[in-house]
Amino acid sequence: MTLRTRIEEKLVEAFAPERLSVIDESHLHAGHQPDMTGSGETHMRVRIVSAKFAGMSRLARHRAITDLLKPELDAGLHALAVEPAAPDEPTRW
Repeated sequence: MTLRTRIEEKLVEAFAPERLSVIDESHLHAGHQPDMTGSGETHMRVRIVSAKFAGMSRLARHRAITDLLKPELDAGLHALAVEPAAPDEPTRW
C-alpha cells in the first residue's frame, strides 16, 4: 500500500470528508536535500472538506490532521501541506 493510500484511508476514517485530495508533490522537491530525488513519497498536500472542521480554528484543524498522520511523519514523510475547510467555506481549489 502506498503512503498516499494510507493517508487517504486514515483521513476518510477520521473525518468522513465531503471532498478529499491527497497529492504527492515529491517531484517538485527534487534536490531539496541531497537524498531527495523526487521519486519517493516525501512531500504530500492534503486538501480536505469535512463537517468535522466546523467550529474549529485553522490551527486546531491542522493539529488534528498532523496528530492523525504522526506515524507517517515519523516514518519519513518530510513535508505535509494541509488545506482543511468545513462545508460552505471557500477553498482555493
